[in-house]
Amino acid sequence: MDTEKDEKLKNPKEKKKEKKEPKNNKELEKLKNELQETNEKILRLTAEMQNMRRRWDEERQRLLKYDGEAVIMNMLTILDNFEHAIKMDDANLTDEVSKFLSGFKMIYSNMYEALHNVGVEEIECLHQAFDENSMNAVLVESDPNFANNLVLDVLQKGYKYKDKVIRPAMVKVNQNEEKEGNENESR
Repeated sequence: MDTEKDEKLKNPKEKKKEKKEPKNNKELEKLKNELQETNEKILRLTAEMQNMRRRWDEERQRLLKYDGEAVIMNMLTILDNFEHAIKMDDANLTDEVSKFLSGFKMIYSNMYEALHNVGVEEIECLHQAFDENSMNAVLVESDPNFANNLVLDVLQKGYKYKDKVIRPAMVKVNQNEEKEGNENESR
């Protein structure tokens, strides 16, 4: 008996191993199930972490791609104001207003070019088919000389920033009353 105690004292790890080993098949099955559940939890958590990292990377890329959008939106309002001021110019190019507006025209063209250089593009829509993704129809008119759903007038220009519409164009659209048989071509 003393030798048994001596062996246990010499190697205490063996004593611990003996306690952890299952005593019967039920305990072994229980441990296997716990191990399987733990492995499944680890797999789910790993997949969740990978999805979270992917979503975070996509969001970061989107934010970087459209960085400065708020500033551009503010600049578009200023650009619109310059356009309205420039439209006030008349045929008399020698008066004070025309000289003043020539400076506006230079500022306008510089701003327009600067916005174009960062990826801002005007949405072309005059005499084009109405596109609900890039235009808002604010007025409707019936003109038999134009095709149905054709843009007759642009009330406010629309713009895209890279591949995203940041401001839809406000347009007047042609809606002919006779929907069938209207084969007029656009001008």
